[in-house]
Amino acid sequence: MRRERTSSFLTAGRPLTAALCGGYFLVLLDVTVVNVALPSIGAGFGVHSPGLVWVVDAYTVPLAALLLAAGAVGDRLGHRRIVIAGFLGFGLASVVCAVAPSWPVLVAGRALQGLCAALVLPGTLALLVDRTSDGSARSRVVGVWAAIGGAALPAGPLVGGLLVGTAGWRAVFWLNVPVVVAALVPVIDSRNAGKSREPGSGRVDWLGAFGLTVMLAALVTAVVQLEDPVLADAAVALVVVVALALWWVERTAAHPLLRVPKTARRPLLAACGVAGLMNFSVLGALFVLTQTLQDVRHLPPLAAGLLLLPGMLPLPLLGAPAGRLVARVGYWRTAAIGLAVAAFGFAGLAGSIRIVGPAWLVALAVSLVVWGAGIGILTPAVVAAALAALPDASGAASGASNTARQVGGALGVAVFGVLAGNASATAFAPRVSWIFAGAAVVFAAVAALCVVVSGVRRRVGHGGETKPVE
Repeated sequence: MRRERTSSFLTAGRPLTAALCGGYFLVLLDVTVVNVALPSIGAGFGVHSPGLVWVVDAYTVPLAALLLAAGAVGDRLGHRRIVIAGFLGFGLASVVCAVAPSWPVLVAGRALQGLCAALVLPGTLALLVDRTSDGSARSRVVGVWAAIGGAALPAGPLVGGLLVGTAGWRAVFWLNVPVVVAALVPVIDSRNAGKSREPGSGRVDWLGAFGLTVMLAALVTAVVQLEDPVLADAAVALVVVVALALWWVERTAAHPLLRVPKTARRPLLAACGVAGLMNFSVLGALFVLTQTLQDVRHLPPLAAGLLLLPGMLPLPLLGAPAGRLVARVGYWRTAAIGLAVAAFGFAGLAGSIRIVGPAWLVALAVSLVVWGAGIGILTPAVVAAALAALPDASGAASGASNTARQVGGALGVAVFGVLAGNASATAFAPRVSWIFAGAAVVFAAVAALCVVVSGVRRRVGHGGETKPVE
C-alpha cells in the first residue's frame, strides 16, 4: 500500500516535482557552468584573475549569505510565492548577464542571480516535502531532489563548454531563461503547495542576513585586493567590525539566523568546517583548472569541459555507496577516507600540471577521477555529521551545512584565484601546481584529525555515530 501511495504521488505531482528539481539543478549549475566561460569573458571585457573572481563570487556570496534568511522568509510568507519571486528574478538577472555590455554590469547581474538563487533553493525542497505526509514518498522525492542537484556539478563544465564552444559565453546565461519559464508554470499552478505558517511565527533576522552578506563580501574583497594594501586593510577592518556586531546581534536576537544549543555547537562547527573546506577546494580548483586547460594548454572550451568530467562524475555516483559507508563505520571515519583519497587526487593534479608531452592528459584524467572520488565519499559524511549534531532540527543543520559550503566555495575561488595570479603569466601553471600540492597536505592533515575525533567520540561513549542518519 505504501509503495502504491508513493507511486501515486510521484505520478500526480510529476510536473511540479520536475519544476522544483529543475530549479534546484539550475541554481547549482550556475555555480560551476560559468567557469569554462571565464577565459572568453576575460578576453571580451579585458579583465584578468581578480575581475574574473567576482564573476563567480558575485553569485556565490549572496547565495551563501542569504540561504538561512531565505528559508525563514519562505516559512513566514509561503514557500510557493517566494520560489515564484526567485524564479522571476533569476530569469531577469540571467537576461542582464546575457546582454551585459561591460564587466560591472555582468557582475551586478550575477549578484542579482545569487540573491534570487537563495530564494529558490530552500523553497524547492520545502514545497516537495510539504506536498506529502507519507514517509516513503517523502524520502523518495527528497532522494530524487538530491540526486538531480548532485548532477549539476558534473554538468556545469560540460554544459558550459558546449555552449561557449558553439554559441559564445553569453549562451551560458540565455540557457536559464527557457528553463525558468518551463519551471514557473507548474509552480504557479500549485495553489495548495507550501502554505505559510501563522503570521509572526517565522520572523526573519534581516539584520543578521545583511551583516553576513557584508562580512562575506568584505572578506572576499580583502583576499582579491591583496595587491592594494589600503583597500585590503579597509576590507579586513570592515570584516572585524561586522563580525563583532553580528556576534552581538545574534546573541541577543529573539529569532537569530541559526539557533544552536551549546552542546551541539562544537560538533556542528566541525561538520560545517569540513563542509566549507570541501567546497573551498572544489570551486577553487575548478576556477584555476579551467583557466589552465584553456589559457595554458590551449584547449577549446568544449574539450576543457569534457576533460573535467572525470572529476565531477564520481560525486553523484558515489552518493549511495558513501551513505552506506557512513552507516557502517561512522561519518568521521568516512570523512577521513574521503579526505585522504582527495589528498591523493590533489597530489596527482599537482604533478600532472608539470608534465610536458601527451602523458599529461592521462595523468590529469586519472588524478581527477581520484580527486572526484574522494569528494564523492566526503559529501554524504559531512551532511550526516551536521544532521547528527542537530538531530531534532534537521532543517537548521542542513541550512548551516549548505551555508558553510557556499561560503567555502566563495572564499576558495578568491584564494585560489589570487594565489595563481594572471593565467597569461608564465608562472601561472607552476603556481597552480603548488596550490594543489598545498591542498593535498591540508586534506591529509584534516583526514588525520577526523580519525582522532572519531576515536575520541568512541572513548567518551558516542557510539551512535555509526548508526544510519534517518
